[in-house]
Amino acid sequence: MTEVVTGEAVVLDLTIARFPSRILALLIDIVVQIPALIFLAIVVSASSHINSASGAAIYLAGFMFVVIGYPVIFETLSRGKTLGKMALGLRVVCDDGSPERFRQALIRALSAAFVEVWLPPFNLIGIPAGLITSMVSAKGKRLGDLFAGTFVIQERVPPRPDLAPVFTVVPAPLTGWAQHLELSRLSDQTAAAASSYLRRFYDLRPAAREQLGLQLASAVVTQVSPPPPPGTEPAAFLAAVLAVRREREHARLRARQAAWQAAPGAQVRQQAPVPQPAWQAAPGAPVPQGAPVPQGAPVPPVPYGAPVRQQAPVPQPAPEPQPAQVPPGGSAHPATLPLEPDDVVTLSKPDQPEDYGFATPL
Repeated sequence: MTEVVTGEAVVLDLTIARFPSRILALLIDIVVQIPALIFLAIVVSASSHINSASGAAIYLAGFMFVVIGYPVIFETLSRGKTLGKMALGLRVVCDDGSPERFRQALIRALSAAFVEVWLPPFNLIGIPAGLITSMVSAKGKRLGDLFAGTFVIQERVPPRPDLAPVFTVVPAPLTGWAQHLELSRLSDQTAAAASSYLRRFYDLRPAAREQLGLQLASAVVTQVSPPPPPGTEPAAFLAAVLAVRREREHARLRARQAAWQAAPGAQVRQQAPVPQPAWQAAPGAPVPQGAPVPQGAPVPPVPYGAPVRQQAPVPQPAPEPQPAQVPPGGSAHPATLPLEPDDVVTLSKPDQPEDYGFATPL
């Protein structure tokens, strides 16, 4: 397993593909390609109307398509997998952990076709060189991977066995010592090796179990302080160190989550308040005269003892003048007419009551 830092500064733990699995995947791909080349040779030789030069050109073009096009097409469409890699759970990725691209798949295919595998004049040197670079490189890179900036990882990893319950807690004799344990110098690789040893503790033979336990305990004791009490068994010491490390990581994660939940408003963008009138924004302020009050809006309360300013009355339209009622045969101003003593004024009752706007009684 190796650590890969992506372009976003994220650390990935990837399992490097082992050399035997890569050889087996390559053999599966070759088994798929060789029948295609044999079929192409039979078709070209059976064509009687094609001369030798044209047949050689057709076979060369078909050979390049099978040898180069097969891995390029498969690795580009499946993001780093051929049929052999699919069968064994392998994948080609970039040095930063990103998926393989077309350019890198083409470089790997050209290197395999002309240097490492197919062409006899070069594969006598390319095959040993590829084996040496795969064993020397920390990521198991062959020549094509060195040219393209890629490496092969193992995607399907067998599940790890669970820790035995006795190895998940700090042993009772080491409880006081574990409270003052300093783990800042313990590397992830050493902790992973100790965890793998404890997971396979009961599967190992007694001699191998004792020897490997002493080696791992000697490596861990140089990275922690204080040293364990004298007479501590290696398995108990490793279990205590891993239990304390796991507990502190969980506590750090819980503290980080609590700090994030304590300030939830920092991530929420509040909406801008709707602007209101100045008199409505100040609670308790009297409503100014003539200010329009929107329908349904609450009227602000008036403080106790403050004078209430009433709104100005809405001016009503002046009533239209009604025309004077003139009796038949009379004038508009009967009071101004001169009356003689002998004149008799007779007031007759109108046939219909005048309409003054009231309802007519029944």
